[in-house]
This record gives sequence, C-alpha cells and structure tokens, in this order.
Amino acid sequence: MNYTNIKYLLHKRPLGMPEDDCWIIENESISSIANGEILIKVEYLSIDPYMRGRMNDGVSYASPVKIGELMVGETVGTVIKSRSKLFSVGERVCAHCGWQTYVKTNDTNPALIKVPQDSRVTLSSFLGALGMPGRTAYFGLKNVGKPKKGDTLVVSAASGAVGSIVGQLGKIAGCLVIGIAGGSKKCDFVKNELHFDDCIDYKSETFSDDLKHACANGIDIYFENVGGNVTREIAPLLNQGSRVPICGYISKYNEKDILNTETPFHVFGNLNPKPFHRFFVVTEWADQWEVATKELLELVNENKIFYRETITDGFKNAPQALRDVLSGKNFGKQIIKI
Repeated sequence: MNYTNIKYLLHKRPLGMPEDDCWIIENESISSIANGEILIKVEYLSIDPYMRGRMNDGVSYASPVKIGELMVGETVGTVIKSRSKLFSVGERVCAHCGWQTYVKTNDTNPALIKVPQDSRVTLSSFLGALGMPGRTAYFGLKNVGKPKKGDTLVVSAASGAVGSIVGQLGKIAGCLVIGIAGGSKKCDFVKNELHFDDCIDYKSETFSDDLKHACANGIDIYFENVGGNVTREIAPLLNQGSRVPICGYISKYNEKDILNTETPFHVFGNLNPKPFHRFFVVTEWADQWEVATKELLELVNENKIFYRETITDGFKNAPQALRDVLSGKNFGKQIIKI
C-alpha cells in the first residue's frame, strides 16, 4: 500500500511575520519500510513559538532550518507499519520529526517517545501539558527557578502552554503566583480555572501599577516568556537573590533586525545587583523526560493541573496557526489536527 506524505519545507526566510510563501508543500510516496523502521500516521501537530526562531538564519541555541528542509515541529500519532522489535502497530508515539503527515523513521531515533497506554487523557495533551511545553515548565521552574514555599512567582504568557503549567506547579510548591496575560478573558481563565493568586493584564493602561500592587513584597522568581515592556516593568521589582528562567521572548521574534533588538539579557544584565538569569532549553534534561512526563500525568489525572487547547482542523492551516501563536490570538496550547 502506498501512503502520500505531505510535507512543509522552508522555502524562504521571513522578514517579520511568516507568510504562506515561506513554505512549499511537497508530496512524498511511501510504499515500504526497512528492517528496524516504523511508519507513524500523524494525528496532531504542535505549533510553538520557538518555530519562528528556527526560521531565521542566525546564531541561536539550535541550528536554523535550512532552505528546502522540513519545517521543525513535534507530532503525535499511531504506528501503522512496523518492522521493529521496539514498536508495535497500534502504539501511540510522539515524534519530533517536523511538519509532515507520516513519519518514516528508524526505531532508535531519539526523537521518538511512546505515549503511555493506560492514559486517561487526550492524545493531543502529549503535545502540550504532557509534552514539550509541560516538560519545559517542569524543568525550567524546578531546576532554574528553584521555587521555595512563600516565594512570589510571576509568570508571563500565563495562559499559554508553558506559562499555565509553570504557575500551577508553582502553586503546588507553595508559591504566591501572579500571572501576566493579555485581555480580561485570558486573565479570568488564569485566575478562575488555573487558580493563580492573581493575573495582571499587560494590555491595561494601569498595568505597571497593578503589577506593583500584586507584587507588594517584590518578585523572587520571574519565568520569562515574553520580553519587551513586560520585562522592563518586572526588572525593578526583583528581589535580591531572585531567579529568572528565560524560556523565550515572543514579543521580539518577528523583529526584522533581531540581532540588534533588546532582549531580557540586556534588561537583567544591566541591573545592580543582577538577578540569576539564564536561557534554558528542555533538551538539557532529556535523560529525565520520562520521569517528568510520568509526574505531570499523575498531576493531571489527580486534577491538580488543568490545561486548555486550541485545536485547529486541517494541516493546511498550520502556517496561520503559527501566526496566531506569535500574535497571541490562540488560547492555551495551539495544535493542528491533521
């Protein structure tokens, strides 16, 4: 049987927001697999802010996607063919193998992670709360933020895939948790459904005063997702000995001259005393992913962690979904249903 694999390849580098002509679509026919290989039918594709950075041709924590290469991304799906002793037909697998509708790969590919078979959660959640965003929140807060009971934790992009998990883990750790989000709808979700202690609307004219009031005792941990004006308002409120895990700064990702753009490193590096701050990537703790996923799954099943997804039907809508993430139009984790 032949399978048609639809792939998005990077066609040109964007200046600003990535438009549809940044990609070209290629169809690949898959008729067979070799010994030690599996074929996965993709069911969901994760859309994440970091993808925009990988489209740039610049020095970064990871190599850029080359022109003509498959667009980077994480997927989850079902094994439909197997010539492997490690994976069986019918098993669900997460695969960090890019924007494509089928994944043909060797069974020793380190980008493959089996989905627990006894899971009581949706398959798509393994791209969000139980996937890379959840693990990013878990390790960034635990290993960089180092929360202690009584700390004041501020989380930007608090309604997003990473920020929402960070704040809930902070509450479990005994922190006073203040979220920052855009608009009353997102702030209400953060306070009423995620149970943060407060959430400040960065779009409000009173944002600066509201933030100072919510953080009357200063800030011990700031989980950075945004950059820009939010970072500048946070900086003077940081307590001595504060920690700043820098996950990203989405407000700057579409800058045309990103190398000469102010980043959180400029802002925090100019403070005296400087807070402990560093950029991190979840792959630093790749050997602990299984443990983290198991713990997050237990918390979800115990109703201690909640999450929201924006699921968009149709692979063709992936470029627009990325634009929605970069402009803050999505709610929670953005996912494409293939």
